[in-house]
Amino acid sequence: MTESTGILAGKRLLVTGVLSDQSIAFHVARLAQEQGATVILSSYGRIASLTARTAKRLPQECPILELDVTNDEDLAHLADRLREHVDGIDGVVHAIGFAPQAALGGGFIDAPWSDVAVAVQVSAYSLASLAKAALPLMSAGGSIVGLDFDATVAWPVYDWMGVAKAAFESTSRYLARDLGPQGIRVNLVAAGPLRTMAAKSIPGFEQFEELWSDHSPLSWDVNDPEPSAKAVIALLSDWFPATTGEIVHVDGGFHAMGA
Repeated sequence: MTESTGILAGKRLLVTGVLSDQSIAFHVARLAQEQGATVILSSYGRIASLTARTAKRLPQECPILELDVTNDEDLAHLADRLREHVDGIDGVVHAIGFAPQAALGGGFIDAPWSDVAVAVQVSAYSLASLAKAALPLMSAGGSIVGLDFDATVAWPVYDWMGVAKAAFESTSRYLARDLGPQGIRVNLVAAGPLRTMAAKSIPGFEQFEELWSDHSPLSWDVNDPEPSAKAVIALLSDWFPATTGEIVHVDGGFHAMGA
C-alpha cells in the first residue's frame, strides 16, 4: 500500500528486537513500512550486526539506533538520538526478552537470583524503562505495544521467563494506568510459539509445538510470524483508540481451550 492509503500513514515508529527475518519484530517493521510508517530500529553491541544485516531485507532503508535497555546512558540519550531522524514518535514496539540458560529448561528451583534478576530486568522492567525514555517524544494518540507469551499458567521449560512475562503483563497494565491520561495506549500481543531466534535458545521448545498442534482450534504455523505482526500493526494504528491495558492473543485460539 502507498503512504497515502496505509493505516499507519504518517506514523513514526521505534521498533526494537529485529534480529532475523524470522522475528515478529522484523515483520512488524516490514508491514509498518508497507502501511506508510517511518520506521526506526534499535539494537546494541554484538547483535547490532545481525540487525543491520536483517534490516537490508526491509522495503525501505531505516536508521538503527544504539539502545541497550539495561544501560542508563542509552536510555537517557534515546530521545536525542530519535530527534536526529524524527520530531516525534507515534508508536513503540517492545520486542525484547532474555533469560540466562540457568533460568530456563527445567531447573526452576535451582536458578540463582543473579540470573533471575537479569531475566526480569531485560524482559519486564525494560518495558517501563523504554516507555519512560520514549515519552518525551510521544503525545496523545501514541501507542506502545509489547510482545508477550501468555503468563497465566506454568509452561514446560519456560521457568523464570514465564515469571518475567507475568511481571511484563503486570507492568503493561500499570503503564496503561499512568500513561492513559496523556492519551497513550499500552497493549500486548501474546503470540503462540514461533521458531524465532529467541525460541531456539529455550531447551525443550519442541514441547510447545506439540501442545499447539494438539490443542489449537485454528491451525498454527510455528514458522509464520506474520499473524502476530499484523496484530501489532493494528494496535499501533488509530483503529483501537479506546483500547489499553489489553492482551491480544494471536495463538490460534489455544488460550481459550481446556484440556
